[in-house]
Amino acid sequence: MPKVSRESAANVEDHGPVEDRYEEIGDRSINFVTFRESIDGTPLLKGLPDDRCQCVHEGYVFRGRMTFRFADHDETYEEGDAFFVPPGHAPLAEAGTEVVMFSPVEEMRAVSEAMARNAAAMTAGAG
Repeated sequence: MPKVSRESAANVEDHGPVEDRYEEIGDRSINFVTFRESIDGTPLLKGLPDDRCQCVHEGYVFRGRMTFRFADHDETYEEGDAFFVPPGHAPLAEAGTEVVMFSPVEEMRAVSEAMARNAAAMTAGAG
């Protein structure tokens, strides 16, 4: 049976404020995410339906606090909490937060591509 850990993940993306170590196993993306700074992911989701993440996530908070903002409410998870997050959210995390998330590969790829495009556009606009 395949397995992955934060240390063994085949893909490491260091985005400065956020480090994402992940592996795709079967139809799941397993992401170990560390937030070095407090982050509001809302601007990175522009262009997705409702400008929100449309990917389901299941996960666990190792450290810190993670909030998922929906159109009508927020759901906050803290150290030691397991979570299930349906589509239609924007992620917010406090500095020092570490989580692992399990997500469908195809949906996660679409979200990651949109976030990368928006981050590049924001960086180009700042220069």
